[in-house]
Amino acid sequence: MNKVKTDPRIQRTRKLIMDSFMELSSEKEFKDITVKDITTEAMINRATFYYHFEDIYDLLEKILSEVLLVNLDCDYYQNNNLNEKALVNIFIAITNFQKSLSNRCHRGYEDTIARIIREQLEIIFYRMLLKQNKKEEDEALKITAVILSWGIYGASVEWRRNSKKIEPEEFIKSAIPYIMSGVDFGLA
Repeated sequence: MNKVKTDPRIQRTRKLIMDSFMELSSEKEFKDITVKDITTEAMINRATFYYHFEDIYDLLEKILSEVLLVNLDCDYYQNNNLNEKALVNIFIAITNFQKSLSNRCHRGYEDTIARIIREQLEIIFYRMLLKQNKKEEDEALKITAVILSWGIYGASVEWRRNSKKIEPEEFIKSAIPYIMSGVDFGLA
């Protein structure tokens, strides 16, 4: 199967737009950033912006998804079992992602961030559970993946709000035995 190669100029322009947005987001709140600001920063015209992105929300979503995917190293997790080490590493990746965003315009798009994190975690957990269970698609595994994704995301929010004084690894490790006993019970 041949992969379609993207023209390097298109990739560079897309990256330029994303980098311009990230630069602007360190200076202004998301709600105050306009397409004009981005096109001026990137030195492109509006048509070029709209060739790559539907609107500023599409740009935001794509940036967040790409940054999260890099933090999560999805391919690694999707090819491994769901165990204590994987849960701890995923939790650390999520908290690192959220810390990096807190230095930017986090408040303006918290719901989008939450949705993207949960969707990516759900995919990762589902594939890990499928691999461990050697089953075809299974509705119970999908529900388990949803519960794990919301739980890990919720724990990361709780850590960010109240527990920054302890390391993310220490924070999540106290809950791991309970999480794993539930996962192991379901896998038995």
